[in-house]
Order: sequence, then C-alpha cells, then structure tokens
Amino acid sequence: MHIGVIGASGNIGTRVVDEALSRGHVVRAYSRNADGMAEDRPNITWASLDVLDADAIARALPGLDVLISAFQPGNAARDFHDTVRRSIADPAVYANAARALLTALDRHPRTRLIVVGGAGSLETEPGVVPADGNDDVLGEVLAEIGLPREYAAAVRGHRDALNAYRLSNRLWTYFSPAAEIAPGERTGRFRIGGDQLITDADGRSRISFEDAAIALVDEAELPKFVQRRFTIGY
Repeated sequence: MHIGVIGASGNIGTRVVDEALSRGHVVRAYSRNADGMAEDRPNITWASLDVLDADAIARALPGLDVLISAFQPGNAARDFHDTVRRSIADPAVYANAARALLTALDRHPRTRLIVVGGAGSLETEPGVVPADGNDDVLGEVLAEIGLPREYAAAVRGHRDALNAYRLSNRLWTYFSPAAEIAPGERTGRFRIGGDQLITDADGRSRISFEDAAIALVDEAELPKFVQRRFTIGY
C-alpha cells in the first residue's frame, strides 16, 4: 500500500511511519517543514504540507491508498507544552483542518482518510461525554491526566472536528486513543471499541504510542471503521 502520514515527525506520526515501513508499505511522510529531513530508509519520501491548505492536500493525494493525519498545532515530540499552548490558543484549528481534509477528499473520493483525534468526546458512561460537560467537570478530568484546565477548549475543538467528519460522506475514520497516551511498549495487545472510553481493571484509560500505531496501520490495511470512530485501550 501507499500510505501518507501527516504529522510524520510527531509522537504518533513517527511510530505510524515506523510501523508502516516495517510491514512493507510505501510511505509519504509530511510535516510542516520537511526541509533538511535526513532519511536513509527505503520506501519513504518526505515533503512539506500545510494541513489547512485544501489545495495542497488535494495535490498530495494522487497515488495514495490512505492518508493518516496525526496533525497537531505543534510538535509535542519536541515541545509538549508548546503544543498544549497552541491548542488552547486556537482550538478551532482541528475543525479547520477537518474541513480542509474533507474538501481535498471531494476531489479524490476514493482515497481513505484516518484522523487521529482526542479522547474527550468518548463516553465515560452511557450518555456522558466529558467534552459536552461544563468547565469544572472537564477541568477535573484533565487535571487527572496532567493537562491544564484551559485545555478544555482544545478538547471541544477535537469534538467539533469529529462532528464535521460525521456530516461527511467521504471515506473517513476517526481514531480516539485512550485518555492517557505516552511512549511505551509495542505489545499488540489492546482492546478495540467504538464510542465508549476503554479502561483497565484500575479504571485507567491508557495506551502507548507504539500500540496506537499498530491500530492505525491495522485500520489502513483492513478497514473496519469507515465513516465511524474507534478507540483502543489496555
């Protein structure tokens, strides 16, 4: 397969690139500024791409079987706090990126899109979605996983992006990882769900970047959630 990866230098994107290459796929890796990216692995090329530029995205789509977007308004792999600040300052960026990606797909409707989003729009119990709650409730949830209360704006930004995809008839898939996601092991052992948060025996919702990459490339290879959202967790 030919797989494009937006945000290929970020925490999830780098793992997706590694996972896809290890399975023999051809990867086009995109970042905001790919100038000077050193790469000696076969089957991968780098290019610059603005995820808010629908025309640029449309020009990148020919030849791709699937495009995986792990876009963030910063690079959390290099500066996590800067990415958090950017997300709070412009929470609409996620919905704006969604609209640009969907506009590009209008010109290439057979290309599949997999988007990495947020966990805040998952149900924590039937009918209860943190992103739809008030600031106090959502702030407490964020504090438990080490994010500032102000990040509630970004959580709702991710929710708005998901809603934009849900109005589209394009071949999109939305991936909400577990609430806690961090570097870890590539185990391949995790549970898959739909719109409900997955928690372990201790009540924690967690996954590694490495296992998230497995789930994303699995979905690229064998789509099960077209025009749907899915999640994973231990």
